[in-house]
Amino acid sequence: MMASNDRPHAIADVSAGTVLAAVTIAVPPERVFRAITAENQIPLWWGADSIYRTTRHTADIRPGGAWRSEGRGADGHEFHVQGEYIEVEPPHRLAMTWKAPWDGDNVTTVTYTLEAVENGTRLTLRHEGFGPRKDACRDHGHGWERVLGWLSDFLAGETGIKAPGIFHCRLIPPRPDFAYTLTDDEKALMKQHSDYLRGKLGEGGVILFGPVADPAGPWGLGIVRAKDEAAARALTDADPTVQSGRGFRYEILPMMSTIM
Repeated sequence: MMASNDRPHAIADVSAGTVLAAVTIAVPPERVFRAITAENQIPLWWGADSIYRTTRHTADIRPGGAWRSEGRGADGHEFHVQGEYIEVEPPHRLAMTWKAPWDGDNVTTVTYTLEAVENGTRLTLRHEGFGPRKDACRDHGHGWERVLGWLSDFLAGETGIKAPGIFHCRLIPPRPDFAYTLTDDEKALMKQHSDYLRGKLGEGGVILFGPVADPAGPWGLGIVRAKDEAAARALTDADPTVQSGRGFRYEILPMMSTIM
């Protein structure tokens, strides 16, 4: 059985003028390739009503063939982006030029690489050629992370697999001044707590963790990626602080949206 999708991430290397982005999607490469090329597929997933929607896509899917996407922003403003295919090797590689009016009609290059992995397809995207236009590179980095999220959610919904959620986990200590009045036993317990979360950080379940300097009394913050709240709760329930029976408890709240 294929695992849940990983959330996408992107890095904009402004010094090199290149964006690198990646996501793992729990469907075969053939399905992903069709979703990123077919004229009747891209308008189904590329966009969100609150930002913009792609309304039409045309594609002559061959080296030298032209492609064009058209859409409308949330403010009603129409837009387009276009280019030509450079490499077409279904279902593992697609390279194309990218020419957008909002980027001054500069020509850049987008390359998708699709690799079959145990839990589906690892999609890696490289967008290069921004040169010294650092703001454009940075903005496209944010944009591609959003676009791959839409693609991931679209294919996850098609297969019935729910994409992982992000949860705010607050560890409440047994007393407000806990951080300032630790006993030796409690110091040892907090070391176990830190080691536990550091291990989960390495596994990818925990995105970050650390103490928060609340004037009313410090508490622990964990940002957790999990398939649902029950999975996030299982992770926190296994925390040595909770297991100790010393009065620690977690409050868990789902994030409504995230920018990472």
